[in-house]
Amino acid sequence: MIEARDISFGYGNSTRILEGWSATFSAGEVVAVTGPSGRGKSTLLYILGLMLRPDGGEVRVDGRHVSALNDRTRAGLRSSLFGFVFQDAALDPTRTVLDNVIEPALYRGDSRRDSQERAKELMSRFGVEFRADARPGQVSGGQAQRIALCRALINDPPILLADEPTGNLDPISSALVVDAFQDKARSGAAVIVVTHDPELVSRCDRRIDL
Repeated sequence: MIEARDISFGYGNSTRILEGWSATFSAGEVVAVTGPSGRGKSTLLYILGLMLRPDGGEVRVDGRHVSALNDRTRAGLRSSLFGFVFQDAALDPTRTVLDNVIEPALYRGDSRRDSQERAKELMSRFGVEFRADARPGQVSGGQAQRIALCRALINDPPILLADEPTGNLDPISSALVVDAFQDKARSGAAVIVVTHDPELVSRCDRRIDL
């Protein structure tokens, strides 16, 4: 379970975009976070994923207060607990697609051989195995998003966060990605998705509006 308690956040001297916000996300469910642009949906995802510190409140994972931990500890938790699908895929353009996918596994300390085997299985599942040796600039936006999903799943994380994961995908690819979210939740993970996609929302277990 991941829990946000009274989260507040603002950028610099700007008005807070989150103020006293609380929610609980349980293992085994896919939750859609929706709302107009500028309400802080992506920011919330970054706070839940320990990439931003809240100005107030706390993030708890299985009852443990994790948002106030030091940077090194937070980085270790991100590696072991979280998978993140960024809105723009955020692939490293200087490395091959395969190396992008296995990066979280190598950071965790897994062997390159084992990591590559798992990556190739995931890439085959999402129809991008033939681009393993390509650079991110050589793949389409839809392929890049599916590659980013492979990277997020490589460590089999108990918490999966996704920011507009179907924004660049055709209907068939979108359905494949949503199926993956549901499979991940059925395996016991908490899946939190920021989206404007009504089809994705309709297939989530619960919806939270910001």
